[in-house]
Amino acid sequence: MGRELLDSSPVFAARIAECAAALEPWVDWSLTDVLRGGALDRVDVVQPASFAVMVALAAVWESLGVVADAVVGHSQGEIAAACVAGALSLEDAARIVAVRSQVIGKSLAGHGGMASVALSEAEAHERIERWAGRVEVAAVNGPSSVVLAGDADALDEALKAFEEQGVRVRRVAVDYASHTRHIDAIQTALAEAFVDLRSLAPRIPFLSTVTGEWIEDAGALEGDYWFRNLRRQVRFAPAIETLIAQGHNVFIESSAHPVLMQPIAEIGDDATIIATGSLRRDEGGLRRLLTSAAELFVHGVPVDWTEPLPEGAGVAGVELPTYAFDHQHYWVQAGAPATDAESVGLTDTGHPMLGAMAVLPQSDGLLFTSRLSLLSHPWLADHAIGGSAVLSGSGLVELAVRAGDEAGCSVLEELVIEAPLVVPRRGGARVQVVLGGAAETDGSRSVAVYSQLDDEAGSLWVRNATGTLAVAVETTSAVSTGFDFTAWPPAGAEPVDMSTFYADLIESGFGFGPAFQGLRAVWRRGEEVFAEAALPEDLRGREAADKFGIHPALLDAALQTGMFRASARGDADSDALPALAFAWNGVELHAAGATALRVRVVPSGPDALSLEAADEAGGPVITMGSLVSRPVSMDQVHSSTAVAESLFRLDWTELPTLSFPAETPESATVFEAGGGDGLEASDRVREFLATADSKALSPLVIVTRGAMQVLGPEDVVDPAAAAVWGLVRAAQAEDPDRLVLLDLGPADELPELGTVLAYDEPQIAVRAGKLFVPRLARVAEPASDVVFASDATVLVSGNGAIARHLGQSVANVVVADCDMSDREQVAALLASIPDEYPLAAIVHSVDSGSNGSSAIDAVRHLDELTRAMDGLSAFVVFSSAAGVLGAAGQGDLAAVSAYLDGLVARRRAAGLPGVAVAWQPNDVSDVSALGAGRLLDSAIASGEALLVPLALDVRAVRAAGAVPPVLRGVVSPGRQAALTGAAGGGGGARQRLVERLAGLAPAEQMAALLDVVRGQVALVLGYGGAEAVPVDAAFKDTGFDSLTSVELRNRLRDATGLKLPATLVFDYPNPQTLADHLRDELDLGDNTLARVTSKIADVEALIEGLSLDASTRSDIALRLRGLVTRCLGEPEPLDAATAEPTAAEQLEFASADEVMSFIDEEFGRL
Repeated sequence: MGRELLDSSPVFAARIAECAAALEPWVDWSLTDVLRGGALDRVDVVQPASFAVMVALAAVWESLGVVADAVVGHSQGEIAAACVAGALSLEDAARIVAVRSQVIGKSLAGHGGMASVALSEAEAHERIERWAGRVEVAAVNGPSSVVLAGDADALDEALKAFEEQGVRVRRVAVDYASHTRHIDAIQTALAEAFVDLRSLAPRIPFLSTVTGEWIEDAGALEGDYWFRNLRRQVRFAPAIETLIAQGHNVFIESSAHPVLMQPIAEIGDDATIIATGSLRRDEGGLRRLLTSAAELFVHGVPVDWTEPLPEGAGVAGVELPTYAFDHQHYWVQAGAPATDAESVGLTDTGHPMLGAMAVLPQSDGLLFTSRLSLLSHPWLADHAIGGSAVLSGSGLVELAVRAGDEAGCSVLEELVIEAPLVVPRRGGARVQVVLGGAAETDGSRSVAVYSQLDDEAGSLWVRNATGTLAVAVETTSAVSTGFDFTAWPPAGAEPVDMSTFYADLIESGFGFGPAFQGLRAVWRRGEEVFAEAALPEDLRGREAADKFGIHPALLDAALQTGMFRASARGDADSDALPALAFAWNGVELHAAGATALRVRVVPSGPDALSLEAADEAGGPVITMGSLVSRPVSMDQVHSSTAVAESLFRLDWTELPTLSFPAETPESATVFEAGGGDGLEASDRVREFLATADSKALSPLVIVTRGAMQVLGPEDVVDPAAAAVWGLVRAAQAEDPDRLVLLDLGPADELPELGTVLAYDEPQIAVRAGKLFVPRLARVAEPASDVVFASDATVLVSGNGAIARHLGQSVANVVVADCDMSDREQVAALLASIPDEYPLAAIVHSVDSGSNGSSAIDAVRHLDELTRAMDGLSAFVVFSSAAGVLGAAGQGDLAAVSAYLDGLVARRRAAGLPGVAVAWQPNDVSDVSALGAGRLLDSAIASGEALLVPLALDVRAVRAAGAVPPVLRGVVSPGRQAALTGAAGGGGGARQRLVERLAGLAPAEQMAALLDVVRGQVALVLGYGGAEAVPVDAAFKDTGFDSLTSVELRNRLRDATGLKLPATLVFDYPNPQTLADHLRDELDLGDNTLARVTSKIADVEALIEGLSLDASTRSDIALRLRGLVTRCLGEPEPLDAATAEPTAAEQLEFASADEVMSFIDEEFGRL
């Protein structure tokens, strides 16, 4: 289990050593001894060892530049996943896996069993009814893969029955039954063992297979979570479906042997995904890991090869083979990475945060560009305000000072912070530092720091700080801070108790994690405050401290000394807002790379302080003339995350008049869907899409009337017609280009279909004879926040996060605790609101999993029962963006949401308050209090009837190819990629293969497809060539397992362009039957015309490529005429094939000289 990697990967070995140290207090065995071949027959050894390998492999992947965008775990793998995500410390994770496995071994071993079974969840539940209460579905891994567990005897009976029925089963080598009622016996023991466990907010997004939700907050993995992780069913398949739906398409299994790749690949059959393992059984070395990395690399995943193949390593050469058939693999000499700074014309600064540098020719200024994220700089997560990671002021100083060093301006005369630089929990922030040209008088330069979140490419940059850099004054004397730091602590200084310092800061709104808890001791002497600060030992960036001028975490710790100055004056306010550094003056760095400081702080004004610091030997490190701090509110922090930049409305853009006449296709079809015809529309669309030749027809045009609010509030919307739009939008997401929505105004006639179809737009509205199309547009930042009266009541249903937000400013928040689809219960709820706290606002959130009719009824009742209320100023409905953007497979949700959006639009047309907020499908009910609150405020203040919050990655949308029409208002389409003969993609591969096979007889087609199958099998299994693969040998007998079966599926999918199931080798058990299946899927048949045409094309190419004289051409023409005659069934002279050509035939292709020779021969020379 990773034995070879211990000796070949320093990163793996180092992380294993850390795991061993973390496990040591809880186990009586050596981790390294176990991994090198020790006993693995005890659960309390296997599980901790597996955990360590998973964690260490994640570290190796990170060293290769492959970092996780999200983490998910399966059963005990969730412990490792939580550790990798940063939600558990290594020590706590080791404790959980060690103690829990010991409890399992003592209490449960010998009483149960587990097995993997090739059944769907529904089939499994049906088949185990005979053993109800004794056998359970423990895990749902994929569409046709579950794990069963339960009593040993009952499980034996069930597996025997399944095998007799032809169901594939594989026993798991354990003698206990996880995720069943057996686990109830150890609930108390686990509760007592983990009562003091503490979990953190993940640095990397972590999706739970216990709850199906993202783990976002500290404390979420405490209490009984690790009992529930062992007791509840593992919902792995739904978790993978969620990840794929959210755009994740690369999956790496971080384990000693991949067992989940086949279910992952099966789940992703309808999506383009890449799934790979790390190591394999009996292949636990660096070679297998690098092969896995190469599989990702060839599919476009960036891999940093400099660690395993460093420059100058002299990759070993081998002697060439001595004869033609002696094949051997050869390493390609590593070159410079294609994306390093130099390769794109930039200069690498070598600084961890500053990135690359470019000179600005016009101004002689400098531009520094980089990207900050919690993955690349995990310590940034330890400086948070209100739950958001914010780059500390010391980080901005470091950027400015180090940028100044590159220009010879080492003194930061001034730096003013204008907006917090927020680092998002997911993704990152692009950062630019801009230095102006040198001033002619003194050489000083302006400096500015800008940032932009990843998902807002194309939007405005936020200016975070501006200032001035100056050239240092040269001096011949030694640098001195003016204070003697060698006598330490200073005489007369009194120690200060700081035992609760960081706890108090966290209570006041600062989220200071371990990296920013570097203050070690504090003393006071009058107005002076002294302190010792050091970089924490566990800070990952410590080994790179010498690459910083001064590490931001260390400088921030030094600045925390100033907080004791405020306490010393007795004016600290426990209710005050957190303060951030605002204005810096006279900052000069004297020594770089410090890891510990001695600090002195003194007042320099009412709200200012000055600072000087030295190293442990008393040598000067940094001086600061003045620092002023200002309070910062949560709104300021979160406004810098650009909520408004992610908020969109739906505009309707008028189409230009066509410059050419448009004809209506003969196959054009129209379906008029009136209000209330949702079911009929659904049936009609489904019938059309199921038509065999529908792809060859013009799109089906679905006509509605009054479904959309196009021209503003004067457009009265029919919610039932709007529901049809939501339903069809979902269908358009599944089958683009086959459906067109057309909405007419009250008095509009149906336009010419040819005109509608000529625009190639999927959705069009007609108003007063003009055609409009929907486009998302960004919403401007509201001028002010919404403030409700102090005695107001706000009714909230379906979203506790919003209730918590409103509870901070509204006297009476009523959370609905009744069936909102029951009109009488809703009426009673409204009547219960006291007169002294009148109803001012209603905020309702739609549950994406609720019944469609009940979701509609809830909002309809609220609408009807409050229409006569004068004091109601806000009516907010959180629906789903599926109703606006469409969502494949979510037609019901899209229809419900579009109905509710239409209902809100109808309220606006009646002069009533109303705004629909169309969240992305997975965010309807899963929002943080602060995010939901900010969005609520923006929605009410916007004045819009419909808002769409959207995390829009402009570059990703543009890179994906054709920009969806609804996004063309915010994403400018890039240039279309030129197509080449080698262009990849499923469609291209399929077309090329079909063209290649079309000219062959059926037997030849089968032979060619067999070559394809056998060739790919040979590559997967490592055979010498396709000829070594027997045609009729069963795949299971040639070495295929679930892992290699997925690899073969992927290769054949790329080679044929077909959608193929992950169970391909089990469904078609040998090369012959698999080739038969491929031929059926390609729909080749016996296409005689294609075969003949292919041969004729060969003849044409042959003739055009030869230099033929007249006689030869004449002979060929004669043969071809005979062929044409026979093809037409006309009689042919018996000697046509050998007859002498006629004079006309001889002269038809003759040159001028040949004609003259013919005349001379026939009539004699004149």
